[in-house]
Amino acid sequence: MEAALTILALLLVAFVALGVYATVKAVGAAKRGVDRTITQARRTVEDTTLRAKSFGQVGVAGELAQLRLSLRTSMRATQDALHAGVAEDASLAESVDLFRRLSAHGLELDDELKRLEREPDRATVAGLLPNLRERTQRITHSAESLRWAARDRARQFADDDLDALNAQIDIEAGALRHWSGDEPSSQASGAGASTAAPDRGPGTDWPEPAAQADHSADHRTADEAWSGPAREESPQAITAPDPRLRTTYPWQKSTRPETTN
Repeated sequence: MEAALTILALLLVAFVALGVYATVKAVGAAKRGVDRTITQARRTVEDTTLRAKSFGQVGVAGELAQLRLSLRTSMRATQDALHAGVAEDASLAESVDLFRRLSAHGLELDDELKRLEREPDRATVAGLLPNLRERTQRITHSAESLRWAARDRARQFADDDLDALNAQIDIEAGALRHWSGDEPSSQASGAGASTAAPDRGPGTDWPEPAAQADHSADHRTADEAWSGPAREESPQAITAPDPRLRTTYPWQKSTRPETTN
């Protein structure tokens, strides 16, 4: 009895621990989802604000907004391209590490540009703009180099795969056309068979109709009647019957003798 209670207690503890672990995992996943959603929403709002500032403001504030917008757009596009490519090509892992190091410089520059947007001394900020512009161009150029290199690599792999596929298709197409060399002989044999029996095909060996057979028999009988043995016999003389040899019957009248004067 005590052993059964111990087993039940252990099972209950295991179920409770499993429930707590599942709850913690679900809460963590939900929290990460919410954080991701909030981050994306904040990023979208910030990008929209920067785009509005870059088009709506002139001077130092507008140029700072343009630098931040170009930096963020380039870094985000490179990040998406590398993360999408590393899932299919493991050799891009080093490129991802290089981009992480570059991202540190990019985030630092973005924070600096963001602080300068709130700087009241516009003259000092205007003096810093050439250096900020150069740093932004260097970072965006490096990010674009990584991005286009990854895209070119993926396109080259796709082209190589397509070339190999085309070669295999050409080989298969040639194998499917192996009958083209034997086609003239088969056509010649088919033509000979059709010449030997032009009116005979499969399923057409039927007897002639009975009407045609009877018609030909009638013609044959008529020909024999007119051109057969009757033509070969000589004509017979016509002989008058002898009246004395006739058989007389009681009801017949006797023949009167002829009188001579």
